[in-house]
Amino acid sequence: MEVAGARKKKAWKDRRKCRLVLFLFLTFALLFVVIFAERFCPYDPNLQDMSRSLQPPSLAHPAGTDRFGRDMLSRILIGLKTSVASALTLVVIITVTGTAAGVICGFCGGILDSAVMRMADVCLAFPGLVIAMAIAALLNGGITSAVIALAAVSWPKYARIARSRTLTLKSADFIAAARLAGSSSAQIILGHILPNSLGPILVTAVLDIGAMLMELAGLSFLGLGAQPPTAELGNMMSGGRSMLQTYPWVVIGPGIGIFIAVVIFNLLGDAVGECLDPRGRQEKPGNYINRKGENP
Repeated sequence: MEVAGARKKKAWKDRRKCRLVLFLFLTFALLFVVIFAERFCPYDPNLQDMSRSLQPPSLAHPAGTDRFGRDMLSRILIGLKTSVASALTLVVIITVTGTAAGVICGFCGGILDSAVMRMADVCLAFPGLVIAMAIAALLNGGITSAVIALAAVSWPKYARIARSRTLTLKSADFIAAARLAGSSSAQIILGHILPNSLGPILVTAVLDIGAMLMELAGLSFLGLGAQPPTAELGNMMSGGRSMLQTYPWVVIGPGIGIFIAVVIFNLLGDAVGECLDPRGRQEKPGNYINRKGENP
């Protein structure tokens, strides 16, 4: 029985590693397409030709053309680059900012901790997208304004995670030993607390890429993000929403681009979470799945 259990556990670990490798491959493939999007474009994405306006998908234009005769496939590739690059930039900003705030507050405590955490409570008390819409509107729109607006309301989750981990680790024996060895506060934070807090933060960041991509596309769809003629998946869908019933490819193409990117990043986040979860390394597959559902 023990041998069979060990084999099942090893098979489950191998399966998780295979999933991680597969989704990493898909993510790198997506990023490769995003980085070299201009080289994959069959036409100039901004070239207008009214004689080719609203042509359906064909061999010449696999995704059709828009109302200005621009090739939809070329614009989807460039729009995917804009959306993914903006989402990655946003996730980096909120991860670094929120983690730094949480670690410092948890380690130092006092008035700083109370002030920052109450600010985080205020951000979490209201729908984040509504506040982001208001901030983006005050900043007069644009993709940069959308990134700033979402960053202003998305950092508290990272601050909460980092603060919780810091409070747990601060009282650990190895931190006390580091203090006795003469380590400064900065050395303890950078050498001990931060490395031991990166697991849940990394998983949250990877899962957030898809969510941030959707929210950026939502702001652009509402006219508060990227502005025409910039190719971005959200504003491309917004520009074609009135033609959904007559020329559906104008909306469906960008929607498929968003769907593929979000699915890949979400699957990668799940795979990373499974591999970094210490309980998943110690427990049987059935127990791991149940506990993961109880406390993701």
